[in-house]
Amino acid sequence: MFRAPRNILRLLAIARTLQRHGALDPLLLLVEGSGLAPAILRFARLLARPRTSGAAGTRPGQRLAAALSELGPAFIKLGQMLSTRADLLGEDVAADLSLLQDRLEPFAATDARLAVEAELGRPIGELFAAFEDDPVSAASIAQVHYATARESDGIEGGLVAVKVLRPGIERAFARDVDLMRWLAHLAERTQPKLRRLKPVDVVETFAATVRMEMDLRLEAAAAAELAENFAGDPTYRVPAIDWRRTARRVMTQERLTGIPMDDRQALVAAGHDINAVLTKAATIFFNQVFRDGYFHADQHPGNMFVDSTGNIGAVDFGIMGRLDRKTRYYLADMLLAFIERNYRRVAEVHFAAGYVPAHQSLENFAQACRSIGEPIFGRPLNEISFARVLGQLFGIAETFDMEVQPQLLLLQKNMLMAEGVSRRLNPDLNIWTLAQPLVEQWMRENRGPEARLRNAAGDVLGAVERLPFLFSNIEKIAVQLTSSGLRLHPDSLASFGRGQRASSAIWWTLAAAFIALAAAFLVMT
Repeated sequence: MFRAPRNILRLLAIARTLQRHGALDPLLLLVEGSGLAPAILRFARLLARPRTSGAAGTRPGQRLAAALSELGPAFIKLGQMLSTRADLLGEDVAADLSLLQDRLEPFAATDARLAVEAELGRPIGELFAAFEDDPVSAASIAQVHYATARESDGIEGGLVAVKVLRPGIERAFARDVDLMRWLAHLAERTQPKLRRLKPVDVVETFAATVRMEMDLRLEAAAAAELAENFAGDPTYRVPAIDWRRTARRVMTQERLTGIPMDDRQALVAAGHDINAVLTKAATIFFNQVFRDGYFHADQHPGNMFVDSTGNIGAVDFGIMGRLDRKTRYYLADMLLAFIERNYRRVAEVHFAAGYVPAHQSLENFAQACRSIGEPIFGRPLNEISFARVLGQLFGIAETFDMEVQPQLLLLQKNMLMAEGVSRRLNPDLNIWTLAQPLVEQWMRENRGPEARLRNAAGDVLGAVERLPFLFSNIEKIAVQLTSSGLRLHPDSLASFGRGQRASSAIWWTLAAAFIALAAAFLVMT
């Protein structure tokens, strides 16, 4: 009943904050350009105080980042998500939002202690031999305290980091997510041209991501899965989880320390080989994306460290990305076609993946891809950003009714971060060339002629394996129809059974022949 008035008042307060930071004007231009009625925001501009003097001379993206930081946790997270949408905000604003620092004032240590005891059901003195009151980090959703566990559970020395959710954070997020959901539904109802952007789906994805971040058991599970993928690889350290001291609002993990990934001066002073560190980083990134299809989706320098041995450690696993096999193949085929300057092939890959609707012109899309690819050729390799190539592809999405894939937006954001760190450490190096041997090997094993034949054989086998289930379902449907009053003549049922058996035999024969041919081909080659 009171949802609309409540959200309108909250929206006015948000508009005042945006205006005070000088961030409302660029947003109004975006809104007016989309055709969405800006009456409420214009009214808020009349009510707003003058912008702060510190806003003068700063870029629109920087002003927007400052305003979102002031608006609180939900808007900080929203800004980080929007940093992946260069197709909506432009590359400069998206780049500024990608630097949005998820830092807030810490909450009281007494609240952290009470939360730990309430979640784990034991006095903090029984759980930890020591618990440091001063947090080592304080972000929008949680803060982290160092502690020493009384029972190490395999963690060396019992040295742990304890992550605790902020008091009342669920209620604060629920209020602002409700506002975002209300605005998204309003936009879809009143502005048909915005439906392609799926504002409701974007908000629901954001809400689901935040819900997962606010259940620290899920973050712990993500860390455990990532650690399992890199078992036996000493170059990448994922902290072990202390499951006995982990619950929905508290997570305890092995304490990792080291030099921030982008601190070149400290790395050199510690005697680390910068190029060796970057080679490890490139290899880790490649293995996460292409080998495993499961990657740390928030790998900014604050979440990555270089330890005393030169290996890389990671923390904060609240945001993770997944790429299925077909998406990985799409990426590989698309990037290879760009490298070969085969723009028609780039277009064919997009159409085959279903990212561009079939009614669009393949030739025109190929021409648009040429406009992205040609400018990078002939330039020094260290000046080429493959993340920006992906970003420009997303930028032409509206022209061709192309649906941008959320998992690829996350990937592009992390590629930008990786390239940024690489250039700070060694501006003469392109990080992706360091992973070139892995790329070539993966391409041979997964996209070469033999690999394509193996994949085709696997698809046929999968289809064959599903046939019994298909026939079983057909039989069940026939039984249900008969029991509901539909009667089939006995001769029809007998004919159906003969046809089913014959069809099954034909499929098994064809599958066996195909597999035999595939095996013979592989032996010969």
